[in-house]
Amino acid sequence: QVQLVESGGGLVQAGDSLRLSCTASGRTFSRYAMGWFRQAPGKEREFVASINWSGGSLGYAKSVKGRFTISRDNAKYTVYLQMNSLKPEDTAVYYCALGSGSPSLYDYDYWGQGTQVTVSS
Repeated sequence: QVQLVESGGGLVQAGDSLRLSCTASGRTFSRYAMGWFRQAPGKEREFVASINWSGGSLGYAKSVKGRFTISRDNAKYTVYLQMNSLKPEDTAVYYCALGSGSPSLYDYDYWGQGTQVTVSS
């Protein structure tokens, strides 16, 4: 069993930056890809970014490419999402997940509880 705990969310202004962290329990973390997803009120959960087990393969949604950076530190069982140039439309609950690294949320087996990111204009 793997538990994922996100942190780092908050209320910021447009143009600001935030860094989200997701720390995993269990030593299987380094064997799997990780993903970040987000869900805005009234919308479906959507893919944001993914990273393979080694950090050598990254994927991003078009809406965040060039502004967000995903990374991981396997020694710390942690994956990060650096978010720059935030926009009001980035407002959502952000979730980390452990799984295949695909953009489909159905390919992930473990999820964190989510952290709220609110961007004011």
